[in-house]
Amino acid sequence: MWADKQRGIRVSQEELLCKNACGYYGNPAWQGFCSKCWRERARPAEAQRQSTRPSNDATPPTFSKFEEKKSIEKGRRINTMRRLFWGAPSPPKQESSETHQNVLKAYHSLEPGDFTGFLKILRSPSSQRMQSRCTAFLNTMEAYHHLPIQKQSDLVHDFYQSFSEYFHSLPEPQINQLMGHVEKLIMTRLHKWVFCHDSCDDEEKDLALQRRIRSLNWITPQMLSVPFPDSSTSVTGDPFLPAITAIIEMDAKRAPQDKLACVSKCSQHVFEALSSSSSEPANADDFLSGLVYVVLKANPPRLHSNMQYVIRFGLPHSLMAGESGYYFTNLSCAVAFIEKLDGPALNLSAEEFEGYMSRQRGPATVTKRHQIASETEHMLDELAGRQEKLDQGMDALNKQLQKWVQAVHVQLDETAAQFSLVKKDLDVSISQVSPARDAVAAEGRSKEETVLVLNDQHDGVADTEC
Repeated sequence: MWADKQRGIRVSQEELLCKNACGYYGNPAWQGFCSKCWRERARPAEAQRQSTRPSNDATPPTFSKFEEKKSIEKGRRINTMRRLFWGAPSPPKQESSETHQNVLKAYHSLEPGDFTGFLKILRSPSSQRMQSRCTAFLNTMEAYHHLPIQKQSDLVHDFYQSFSEYFHSLPEPQINQLMGHVEKLIMTRLHKWVFCHDSCDDEEKDLALQRRIRSLNWITPQMLSVPFPDSSTSVTGDPFLPAITAIIEMDAKRAPQDKLACVSKCSQHVFEALSSSSSEPANADDFLSGLVYVVLKANPPRLHSNMQYVIRFGLPHSLMAGESGYYFTNLSCAVAFIEKLDGPALNLSAEEFEGYMSRQRGPATVTKRHQIASETEHMLDELAGRQEKLDQGMDALNKQLQKWVQAVHVQLDETAAQFSLVKKDLDVSISQVSPARDAVAAEGRSKEETVLVLNDQHDGVADTEC
């Protein structure tokens, strides 16, 4: 069912459907049945086990005792459900048809996905009866949170069924939408009480599944026949990274529908990654192979507990049909494939599979990665040696530069000292030359004055003769 030597993982559409041929999606957790058929089969079996349980006096139960016990059990169940839904041994008075129509009209005008608007209508005076039912159910479930997890699951689904009857006059898509709001309101409060309950072994199975996925981290996309971009493709990084992130986010959500939304988001990213990695459109086989690869690479926290939480407390229509049901069924198939994975499923012999599991050998891509890592490490060591030599050269150059600066300063000091000595000699020479130059200048001036006097006397004699 799970493996094919030509395509890797192969699951037909018929294998995803319920074994009871009801048309809904089955699930490996329900032995291939849908949630509705599984509950219809499980409840009679549980009642038969209780009826065939031996009494204290070891006498076989008679038919009359069986009928009496059955009626007592039925009456106890009716009283329990009344207490859960109404908060009292008997239901309150029925509301008038006019009030009922007004409430339905308010819910009918609600926009899809408007959880805040749903809460506002639920807290309005006209919806007080509905709010009281939710509050009473939540308080009772919290008070009896020690009940076995399957009992709590049955009570929650009975509450869903009873609550949905209030909206029976609305179209079915709108009923599903309103019940989605009811599920989110109820399970957000009950999450801390029912998730990974003490009465089940979910925690041990989570650890076993995580160890199993961790031991298979050597599996490559090629082994699963997953289209993966090669080195020549322009896709940067792992194209399945958004899908890995989405499946990891599932553990942070509280409402089953929010966890299913993470599964749907992851599946859509898987289809996008397959489309970007191959020119051909992705088919169901490629999708399941890609989903297995995403789960192996992500190793989501508490994956088993999250899936069981959705199975036990999610709305039936979300798991039995539609896009979310298809994606969740494929996720269940992927987990079942991982738990039963062997060599032939990966087109490997038993010896090769054991060699990979014991870490005695690795895939070609892993060996190539190790070779590239070794070459890169060698290049880094070589670069580190070059850097060390460069640092040594820089230190030597700094020392030489400092010596040159010191030598320049010494030469400048010597030059300054010589300049001061030359300046002093010049000053002395100038002081000696200055008196002689003054005497020559004075003698020249006296000669000029004598010439001027003689010229004036000559001019006076000439004027007298005239």
